[in-house]
Amino acid sequence: MAIQKHHVIHLKRHHKFVIGGITAIVIISLIVIGILINAILTKQNLNYNSLNNKIDELKSDTQAKLNELTESVLQAQEELNSLGSQVGSIDKEFDLLKASTSADFSGIIEDAIKGVVTVRTDVGQGTGFIITNDGYVVTNAHVLSGGRTINVVTYEHGSTGATFIGYDTELDIALIKISGNYDKLKLGDSDSVQIGEKVIAIGNPLGLQFSVTEGIISGIHRPGPTGLEAYIQTDAALNPGNSGGPLINKQGRVIGINNFKVGGGESLGFALESNYIETSVNNISLQILNQTLI
Repeated sequence: MAIQKHHVIHLKRHHKFVIGGITAIVIISLIVIGILINAILTKQNLNYNSLNNKIDELKSDTQAKLNELTESVLQAQEELNSLGSQVGSIDKEFDLLKASTSADFSGIIEDAIKGVVTVRTDVGQGTGFIITNDGYVVTNAHVLSGGRTINVVTYEHGSTGATFIGYDTELDIALIKISGNYDKLKLGDSDSVQIGEKVIAIGNPLGLQFSVTEGIISGIHRPGPTGLEAYIQTDAALNPGNSGGPLINKQGRVIGINNFKVGGGESLGFALESNYIETSVNNISLQILNQTLI
């Protein structure tokens, strides 16, 4: 049996150097490539962070500008509202000045007359005025005296039935109620009324609905039928049918309820002062309704 001989290839020395050099170059290339890739990734990460920072700065700047814009809009709105209030105040003062200097109550009458009503019973008629938006009406008790039914005619809503609530015989005040929503008249402070002040009376003299007469206050705290010094004297013309109607000042407030006139005398009308009206109405409403109305 023949023995095969294995040939061992022995690399020469310079071959070893060549292979080793190539290996070193490959390794070095891989290292360099790794360093370059890492550098590229690091740079991209820095660029990404820088871009995020810029975006955040832009967001902050944009939000700050939006906040400034919002504040400017709100400030402008407040200035417009303030200007509107000032204009409204100026208009109101102008109306008051016009009313006090030229006796032109037209603007006041336009609003006040909506709160005045005609009060009719089966035996007579008079005037009243609305004191709450839900339809409570004040009139003179003698307007309802002897009547069995009550009907009210409003300026804008027409005729409607009314419910009797209660009355005060000493002050000649009666309280009735109609259904619906209305423009009410507000009471003024009769303690601040001055002699010579201009006033108007709204009522239904001799059946002439929603008639207006003008005058001045001739006296205050005059005695009435019961001797109580609680009446305003006025030269505004009062006639049968005016009873229960409002006496209104130049601010559009009710300072009295027209009650009676002195027979045989000219321009001698009397109205119960508004502070007494308030007390009387609240006493009636507390007794009947367990609440105050004005």
